[in-house]
Amino acid sequence: MENKKTSLFSQMKPYLKGFRLPLVLAVAGAVLSNIITVYGPERLKEITNLISEGLGSTIDLQAVSTISFFLAALYVAGTLLNYIQSFIISTVIQHFSKRLRTAIAEKINKLPLRYFDSHSQGDTLSRVTNDVDTVGQSLNQSLGTVMSSSLLLIAVAITMFFMNWILALVTILSTLVGFVFVGLIMGKSQGYFTAQQNDLAAVNGYVEEMYSGHNVVTSYNAIEQSKERFAVLNHNLYNSIWKSQFISGMMMPLMFFTGNFAYVLVILVGAALAINGSISIGIIVAFMVYVRTFSQPLSQIAQGITVLQQAGAALVRVLEFLAEPEMEDDQHKEQQLAAVKGDVAFEDVFFGYKPDQTIIHDFSAQAKAGQKIAIVGPTGAGKTTIVNLLMKFYEIDKGRITIDGVDIRQMRRSEVHDAFSMVLQDTWLFEGSIKDNLVYNQKNVPDQAVIAAAKAVGVHHFIKTLPQGYDTVLDDTVSLSVGQKQLLTIARALLKDAPLLILDEATSSVDTRTEELIQKAMDKLMEGRTSFVIAHRLSTIRNADLILVMRDGNIIEQGNHDELMAQRGFYADLYNSQFVEEDAG
Repeated sequence: MENKKTSLFSQMKPYLKGFRLPLVLAVAGAVLSNIITVYGPERLKEITNLISEGLGSTIDLQAVSTISFFLAALYVAGTLLNYIQSFIISTVIQHFSKRLRTAIAEKINKLPLRYFDSHSQGDTLSRVTNDVDTVGQSLNQSLGTVMSSSLLLIAVAITMFFMNWILALVTILSTLVGFVFVGLIMGKSQGYFTAQQNDLAAVNGYVEEMYSGHNVVTSYNAIEQSKERFAVLNHNLYNSIWKSQFISGMMMPLMFFTGNFAYVLVILVGAALAINGSISIGIIVAFMVYVRTFSQPLSQIAQGITVLQQAGAALVRVLEFLAEPEMEDDQHKEQQLAAVKGDVAFEDVFFGYKPDQTIIHDFSAQAKAGQKIAIVGPTGAGKTTIVNLLMKFYEIDKGRITIDGVDIRQMRRSEVHDAFSMVLQDTWLFEGSIKDNLVYNQKNVPDQAVIAAAKAVGVHHFIKTLPQGYDTVLDDTVSLSVGQKQLLTIARALLKDAPLLILDEATSSVDTRTEELIQKAMDKLMEGRTSFVIAHRLSTIRNADLILVMRDGNIIEQGNHDELMAQRGFYADLYNSQFVEEDAG
């Protein structure tokens, strides 16, 4: 357990840098505030003694007034110091949360694609939103309280011993029993707080998954099944929250009982000592205040630690995310190509997503500058994997991939990405104007180029029908079909004007007529550019210079359309299965 705590603290260190002075000031403010709190009953004892001594004669009202005004000023100063301490702690916690969010934002861009393939979007989103919020809110609620209460507890204990050691022992021993139970409960509830955060992530992940596929769920009449699965996850979350809150909720009643029990014991023992003449009435009154002052921080500590446990569980999940292995930092690598010509070669490439499962076997192929390379094959053949390797989304196990003769392992990822335009089957558009979406992350793109790209893919007319044309903001009020979204992403790729182009099922979401228009536009605009096309619709790759037919991670056939049809092999069978009716007509 100690090693785990040390490890957690060491992981937090980078995000706590620069907070030492504010925290020292906060501790100093808490110390002074607590000194004032424990010094108050001492003066209250003097007032009580002055009144009790003057009952038989004359009460020194001037002395009582002087002490009272002094106490009032003292408590005002203590309140002010306590506010300053709370303000500093809250400010530090908000900066800490801000650093965590910034670190997460930077981390996302450094994580390899492998991480996102192996983790659900809901779990990742829960870590970067719910967990960070939980850390910030929980620390803000409890950290200052626990620190201040701990210092107050120590100060009160020392002061009580100086005033009367017998009553001090009675107070401490009577409350120690409750504190032992609190420790046992804290250890029991930590596991439930961890389970609570994990169950919350599971619920978020499932809701995100069902919401994104709502149309499929509805069309398959799977709403009841979806509700049943959600009910199970929701019940698990309910159980973990209920258990954690029930067990931790026992702390406050337990400490309340302990405080009242100590209060009664102090009165009984104090009365016995007063009858014997060992102490004055003023000391009993002071200890009545000290008992409340002593039990209150214990209750606050118990409650604060409960909240800190929740913060700790969430913080562990955040730090786990931040500790995930990152992609290699390649900023030290120099620019390899001043201008990309477009020759691409795969040489004896081996790759597997897991070390013991190779899915690309001895893959070799060459694409000359300006050629159109089509990659076809059944689902799971490795077509998209080849593209991922080419883009350096994954590192190959053996062999090499070159661009213009340069091994891409010697190139920065940013240099490789700059050389490619890429269109995926899954469209991605952000909330911004159509123009902003088309010129995404490119500088000084003239409006004429934007319009030309839109016209090339046949989406210009549609854009002009929108209220603000190219300045129309894509939000919930603008309804786009899947095909229109795909056309916009294709226009974005063409506008980038990169020497290499990747189209991964780019035309699968558009109708046949639109597909033909896009194909003609692409044939014209891709002249002089090397393009890699992954397609199930073989009609889109008839004019490809080279067709690579893949199965089980291997190239089983290659050549142009006519050559492969003449071979009457796997490609010919695949083609005929798609176009037998068209050819017969």
